[in-house]
Amino acid sequence: MLLTHYAPYGLFGQLNNEVNRMLAGNRGTRRVDIEREWTPAVDIREEADRFVLVADIPGVARDNVDITLDKGVLTIKGERSARHGEEDREYRRRERIHGAFMRQFTLPDTVDAQHISATVADGVLEIVIAKAEKPQPKKISVN
Repeated sequence: MLLTHYAPYGLFGQLNNEVNRMLAGNRGTRRVDIEREWTPAVDIREEADRFVLVADIPGVARDNVDITLDKGVLTIKGERSARHGEEDREYRRRERIHGAFMRQFTLPDTVDAQHISATVADGVLEIVIAKAEKPQPKKISVN
């Protein structure tokens, strides 16, 4: 059996490692501002009587999440703030971004806009959207 080194990012990974190595001598002297827009990962599943949307929003306070439904478009907005006092610190490496995010989803006509609920626990937002009852066929008598 032949074993080979697994390098999924190939040259990009090597470039990243080289840049990190070159900057290693300047640790503590450079400041990286990583406040920018970001996109939370979202899973959507359809069940018999509802749609369930699950979004990863770690570090986002419940008060910083805004969910709206307008003209069939569900919009999730929010912001992950930097921890108090971290803005002026010097980092050796900083990958956790903070800033605003927004995701929009066009919902089908089969949703019941009056029955939508949202909960957040452990950095996971769950939005449950009930399906509207299907109109039943009506028998019309002929006079």
